[in-house]
Amino acid sequence: MRKPIIAGNWKLNNTVKEAVELTNGLKEGLKNLNESSLPEVVIAPVFTSLYSVNELIKNDSKISLGAQNCYYKDNGAFTGEVSVPMLQELGVKYIIIGHSERRQYFSETDEMINEKAKAILAKGLIPIICCGETLEQREAGVTDSHIASQIKKALDGLSTEDIAKSVIAYEPIWAIGTGKTCDSVEANRVIKMIRETVKEVSNSQAADSIRILYGGSVKPNTIEEQMAQSDIDGALVGGASLKADSFIGIIEGTMKVRA
Repeated sequence: MRKPIIAGNWKLNNTVKEAVELTNGLKEGLKNLNESSLPEVVIAPVFTSLYSVNELIKNDSKISLGAQNCYYKDNGAFTGEVSVPMLQELGVKYIIIGHSERRQYFSETDEMINEKAKAILAKGLIPIICCGETLEQREAGVTDSHIASQIKKALDGLSTEDIAKSVIAYEPIWAIGTGKTCDSVEANRVIKMIRETVKEVSNSQAADSIRILYGGSVKPNTIEEQMAQSDIDGALVGGASLKADSFIGIIEGTMKVRA
């Protein structure tokens, strides 16, 4: 059985001091939860907080460190970028790539996301590859073809083994930060389609192994229904990950369904 992941994407929030306070709150909230039935918990602060947060969790087996982005070159004249080896040195295990905000505001392409996935996997880290459709694409009936194209391009050239250990996050763009949540049954249908696409580009073993998360206004009161679906393996959480109690609530809801 695939181990669920609950990942908190803190986006452009929290100073170092605030990140430390939130991390300590999460540690306190997780302290009394049964580790054997916990999902894998990932938190992804801004780059400037990674060192301080890692100092708090590096000996804590209940929390893994994530980063919100990376560049695919190890070094060079790329002002403002951060490479995978630099993140690895800070204790990062997961790196989010292809988030709709990166695609929209920073013009990231499917080809760039593929390069990042290759760079991350080459260093033994795990990419969380985001995909999703706009409201206009959904209304035009091209959700499945658009997302399948994103997945095929992101996974191009990756080995079966690398695909199996990767993570995909389905985030309908119209549900990110809007308070709207994609119906759980529909989210599961799209995620099953993503799994079929993985099978098409790789094989059934990789498709069965890869963990696919849902993201888009995930809250404590939505997670149980989402996690009861057949193919949803966890959540990529935005706003609700910025408060310890709501993020812990999502983790506890996951444990009720998928202990």
